[in-house]
Amino acid sequence: MISQDTILSKLPYSQPFLFVDELTSIDENGVAGAFTFHKHLEFYKGHFKKLPVTPGVILTECCAQIGLVCLGIFLLSNEAGQNQDSNASIALSSSEMDFYLPVFPEEKVQVISEKVYFRFNKLKCKVKMYNTERKLVCRGVLSGMIKMDKNGR
Repeated sequence: MISQDTILSKLPYSQPFLFVDELTSIDENGVAGAFTFHKHLEFYKGHFKKLPVTPGVILTECCAQIGLVCLGIFLLSNEAGQNQDSNASIALSSSEMDFYLPVFPEEKVQVISEKVYFRFNKLKCKVKMYNTERKLVCRGVLSGMIKMDKNGR
C-alpha cells in the first residue's frame, strides 16, 4: 500500500500552485486532507483590495488536488501491477461546485472526498470543504481522467 507521504511526493504540482499540506486519511472509498491559505499567496493581492478572500476557482482546485488527484494516485497505485515509481497526470473533466462561506487568508480548510466511481481511469468524487469551525465552505462533484506514466508525462 502506498504511503501518504509518497502520494504527496507524486503530486504534479509545486508552489505556488500546491494546495495540499497533509492527508489525514485515505482508502479505496475516499480521502481527507487539509490546507492552510497563507496570507502571502499571490492572488490575495488583487482579490479583493480591501478584504482579501480566496477565489472560488482556487477552492475548487484545492478540492480537486486533495479529493481527486491524491485519491487517484492512491487508487492507481493499488491496481495490480502498478509501478510505484510512476507519476500521475490528470485532466479535470468536469466540476460542479456550490459555495457557502468565504475563506480568508490564514484559514485552514479540510477537504473530504467520497469516491462515486473509478473505472477506465476516470474518477468521479463528491467533495466537501470545511473551515476550522467545521462549517461547510463548499461542496460539489468533480471528475477527472487520471493517467500514470513512468516518465511523469
